[in-house]
Amino acid sequence: MSVLSGKRVVITGASSGIGEGCARAFARESAQIILAARRRDRLDALADEIRQAVAAEVEVHALDVRDRDAVAEFGAGIVGRHGAPDILVNNAGLARGLAPLHEGSVDDWEEMIDANIKGLLYVTRALLPAMVAAGSGHVINIGSIAGHESYPGGNVYCATKHGVAALTRGLAMDLIGSGVRVTSVDPGLVDTEFA
Repeated sequence: MSVLSGKRVVITGASSGIGEGCARAFARESAQIILAARRRDRLDALADEIRQAVAAEVEVHALDVRDRDAVAEFGAGIVGRHGAPDILVNNAGLARGLAPLHEGSVDDWEEMIDANIKGLLYVTRALLPAMVAAGSGHVINIGSIAGHESYPGGNVYCATKHGVAALTRGLAMDLIGSGVRVTSVDPGLVDTEFA
């Protein structure tokens, strides 16, 4: 039996790419997975596929992590129905544009900051108090190698991923002695819709 068997795992940005891969991996380990993303149709198809393949327990929610009120409602619902998650995978995020900063789109910047930084903060704030109260759990933030090194045209995206790295380190310090662990996974280039 897997050590993840029966563990409640919340995954944001689960409709494609790394989030979808995480959903499949946790389901194979018999975790109870709660998937959230903007594209409900994609989540429903993924959930059906997972249920047929491994008979896993899957719950899906349409959620835009940039919507603070929707995230708060989502978090309250999860905690109310299931209690504290055992694992939170903060995966939702996006990249927009490759222009030099002086030619960049302010709308693109705001979209990246809202999803990559504020969305991670909203989701963590909505679920972490229950994890701390339970004295256990694991927050996994999906960062990027772009959070360690910048690349031409990646100015604001790289800044957001540097922010994820800083938030992860700060959160780990805040949670010392709480029983909740914090990890950042920082992939390089991954072949997904994202890149």
